[in-house]
Amino acid sequence: MNIQKSGFDLVSIREKPQLCEQAAAWFSGKWGIDRQAYLDCMKECLNDEVPYDWFLCLAEDKIVGGLGIIENDFHDRPDLSPNVCAVYVEPDYRGRGIAGKLLDMAVEAMRKKGISPLYLLTGHQGFYERYGWQFLTMALGEGDEHPSRMYVHY
Repeated sequence: MNIQKSGFDLVSIREKPQLCEQAAAWFSGKWGIDRQAYLDCMKECLNDEVPYDWFLCLAEDKIVGGLGIIENDFHDRPDLSPNVCAVYVEPDYRGRGIAGKLLDMAVEAMRKKGISPLYLLTGHQGFYERYGWQFLTMALGEGDEHPSRMYVHY
């Protein structure tokens, strides 16, 4: 998918499994979580062990944005699942609609599989609402002292 004829392509790991190693390293570098954890999640997708996926925005061969869908984003509300996680856009590429397009792509891909709603745990307020997400409740993330905002998208 081309974003505003800007040369960006949106892809999923299922569509481009050759990006799995690169994507795991990229997400690990952004969030400080072990690369192997991302790689394991992505391989579960590729092996059809889970119905979820990981989505990337590419500028040529460079990953400039991404997010994943996982069972639980390590919070105290396991009943609120699956979760969008690891949403990130490189600073030089922000303000171009990339996060919104990735979020829309993830919601639509899951909806086609009969998976709805999706949940998202974040410290941001006012960002996700722009893309149809609604505040649902507060939830405590693993290792956090204070609860964060839990959003839902139907």
